[in-house]
This record gives sequence, structure tokens and C-alpha cells, in this order.
Amino acid sequence: MDTRPVLVFDSGIGGLNVLRELRVLAPDRRFVYVADDAAFPYGAWDESALSDRIVELFGGLLAEHDPVVSVIACNTASTIVLAPLRAAFPGRHFVGTVPAIKPAAERTRSGVVAVLATPGTVKRQYTRELIRDWAQKCHVRLVGSDRLAGLAETYMREGRVDEEAVRAEIEPCFVETDGRRTDIVVLACTHYPFLVNRMRKTAPWPVDWIDPAEAIARRALTFLKGDEAEADRDGPDLAIFTSGTPPRATARLLQGFGLAT
Repeated sequence: MDTRPVLVFDSGIGGLNVLRELRVLAPDRRFVYVADDAAFPYGAWDESALSDRIVELFGGLLAEHDPVVSVIACNTASTIVLAPLRAAFPGRHFVGTVPAIKPAAERTRSGVVAVLATPGTVKRQYTRELIRDWAQKCHVRLVGSDRLAGLAETYMREGRVDEEAVRAEIEPCFVETDGRRTDIVVLACTHYPFLVNRMRKTAPWPVDWIDPAEAIARRALTFLKGDEAEADRDGPDLAIFTSGTPPRATARLLQGFGLAT
């Protein structure tokens, strides 16, 4: 029975949403959560520099923890670094996070969809290729938010958030055109689902909010063959922060997720 952990990687604590779904599907598996908070937020990074950084980080992480699969629980990182990671570490399994544009295009009734993401994800050619391949018949509004990831981190640590700031960040998602209006918002950053209740409260009208966490978890599960998905734990679930010891409020949050630092 394979007792290697599943590694979940994000720029901050937004990937805890994916970890939560993974635990539902593989409750007996051990997890290592890695937050590259020293480099947060990723959206402002140069692509080449960010790719080099993450590949270098993974050189140490794979050697130390030997995960059965690594989940890149970050849209910005996934659109940049999945191919370099696979090239640098052949034989290793990586699961990425991409905007859920295909399911949004399949589910929309109005044909008006918004993709709420970081500026980095919005400007990636990969995102536009997803729209070209899966949503040509839809009106797709790409909305890059500079603040939502940080607001989500604050909310997760402190339990409160400036609702007017949330309202301002999501407002561009709500489009009315030719008698139709937005009916689906794709949450294209793993931080954002932690704010979805505030988004619902401040939205000008009801929409479906697509959270990709369950789909990511199910994809990762395909690499845990047979009884390996129910492997015996070999030690506690760990949280690693690239900046060192996380702040006290973050440490409390991690404890609530069953993670030791």
C-alpha cells in the first residue's frame, strides 16, 4: 500500500478549499500543504521568473516529501508552470487548476458568462484558448481582480471582510447585453470560493458561481489507484510556508484544517 502523501501547492491559503475536497474523496490519505506566501500574490509576477521559482521550489519539495501526486491549486501558477514542471520532473504526476470555462459554457442559459480571476490569469493566452475552444457561442467577460485574493486571505484569517470592497471587485462580472445578462460567474482563483457567500450577498442579481475544487480533487484521485486512495496515514498532515512560520491567525486557521506547521 502506497503511503506517500498528496502535495497541494498554492501561493497562499486559497488552496485549502481544494484540500478540503481532496479529504472528502480520500479521507485516509496524508497531505502536505505548501503555501508560497513569500511570493504572494502571483498575479504581479513576470511569467518566466515565476516559472523558475516554482520549478526550483519543487526540486526540494519532491525530494523531501516524495508525493504520489502534486496538485497545483492555483490558476495563475497552473497556466504558467505545469509544462515546465512536467519537463523538469518526468515521471512525476501534476494536476493543475484551469478556469472552468467549458462547464460554464455548457450550463449557461443566457449565454453570458463572466470569468473572475487574477490579472495574471486573465491575460494568459491559455485562458483565451479555453474560450476559443469551448465558449465561442457565449459572451465571455474576463474580469481581473487585484484585490480579491488578498481580501479572501484576510477573511479566512480574521473572519471579516469589507463587503463594499468585495462588491466593487465583482461588479464588472455583471453584464447586460441584448436583453440577456450574466447567469454564471467562474471563480478562476482558488481563493475566491471562501468569499462566495459575501459575493452572493453583494451581487446585483443571483448567478451560479462555479467552484472548480471538486473537479480538481477528482482529477487528482485518478492517480491514487485502487486501495492506494485509502492508504494508511504515516504521520500528520503538514503545512509548509515559504516565508517561515505563519502568523498566529493563520496558524489557528491551519489547525482548524487539521494541519501541523
